[in-house]
Amino acid sequence: MYAMTCAHKEYPFGTRLKVTNLQNNRSAECVVNDRGPFVEGRDIDLSYAVAKEIGVIGPGISRVSLEPEGRDDSYIRPVKVQTLDNTGPFAIQVRSFTESINAIQMNVAFRLKYSNVYIQEAEVNGITYYRVRVGDYKDYNSALSVAEQLGQEGYQALLLKADVKI
Repeated sequence: MYAMTCAHKEYPFGTRLKVTNLQNNRSAECVVNDRGPFVEGRDIDLSYAVAKEIGVIGPGISRVSLEPEGRDDSYIRPVKVQTLDNTGPFAIQVRSFTESINAIQMNVAFRLKYSNVYIQEAEVNGITYYRVRVGDYKDYNSALSVAEQLGQEGYQALLLKADVKI
């Protein structure tokens, strides 16, 4: 809330954005560390600190311009591979949630860019997990390529056999 951060549907995690309020020309730099907003017609969700800095606390929304200012590479994640078997099908697990609404929101966001996005439910020690997965890749190299792209975007991608419940 008090960090200079924001949520965006497309920019990779770690992207530094200069956000300018077009009504008063006040600007601030923030780092993309979340996905969203999931409200039609909105492009970015700002933390309280950024919103205060550019003067949108009162109205709550404003027209802004976004300028990418580089990227913090510490957000890039290596791909984890769970299988040694290189015969498909493969999937990439991106996140696991205990609350279904979080998985549903991520699923919606991922469908904007990736095909074959789905949620797999699994119960572990009496707790239900909602796992957001991408793909039904027939070959290992295709799956690995997408997993590496997800890692570049800042996701901890886990490459696994598509039918595996972990």
